[in-house]
Amino acid sequence: MKNLTIATVTAATLSAAFLGLAAPALAAPTGGNADATISQLEAQGNRVIVNRLSDAPLSEASVVGVNRGSAIRSTVMDDFNDRTYQQTVTGHVIYVDVK
Repeated sequence: MKNLTIATVTAATLSAAFLGLAAPALAAPTGGNADATISQLEAQGNRVIVNRLSDAPLSEASVVGVNRGSAIRSTVMDDFNDRTYQQTVTGHVIYVDVK
């Protein structure tokens, strides 16, 4: 019975850790100018995918939703540690809904 309890606690802990690491939606300004929001996100190193919910030009559209997608990784040479390579996150794919 003791092993079952330890296994249950371990499974619950791993599940909570996994759910805690899930990427939350970005707290970006909704209702703001679409052009300004997209430019700001791109300046931070992100790739922005725009989902248009109307025919309005981006200069007149407003942001109704922002969601973060997968990480963008870049390989960087590390001269300090015998020329090994490491990957670093340089940005994310960001989905912006505009209307």
